[in-house]
Amino acid sequence: MIKIGILGDIGSGKTFVANQFGCPVFHADIEVSKIYKSDKRCFKILKKNFPNYIISFPINKKEISKLILSNKKNLKKINKIVHPIVRARMNKFINKNKKKKLVVLDIPLLLENKINKKDFILVFIDAKKKKIIKNLKKRKNYNVKIINLLKNFQLSLNYKKKISNFIIKNDFKMKPVKKSVNIIKTKILHK
Repeated sequence: MIKIGILGDIGSGKTFVANQFGCPVFHADIEVSKIYKSDKRCFKILKKNFPNYIISFPINKKEISKLILSNKKNLKKINKIVHPIVRARMNKFINKNKKKKLVVLDIPLLLENKINKKDFILVFIDAKKKKIIKNLKKRKNYNVKIINLLKNFQLSLNYKKKISNFIIKNDFKMKPVKKSVNIIKTKILHK
């Protein structure tokens, strides 16, 4: 099984590109949302650590936002609680798809949380800042302060770009992205 890790800036279209590969994709952000909605154990741990912010189950994303904005150190604490659950779900996903030729891992903190292995193929999504901002503003929970806090957690984009095996220029148009993905898939599968 070949594991493709998708890297790039927040709002650069990582999920959009990941979905173009036509193979199983693990979306960490979607898993985090599912954890907030259905994992009572996680809720209890978060509530115990942040009783003034985490009020009711399922966890409301607005509560998480307020918690992060109240103290930037809280983001690190939340990650320590939530990331092991995400990692366990990722391992389950990999195990479930072990007979597939390719899987894609759409994990925002892939490098930062040392999830990537030497055999991962890294694909960097390169998008123009203007397009990224336009894309981010479409999100219903768009909050520039939270995005900036999240960016402080990430390794530099230049570093991510430098260590990537492939770079896809994302202009947020389906045809050119699909073409780039197909070229990469061909190269990977015919090594």
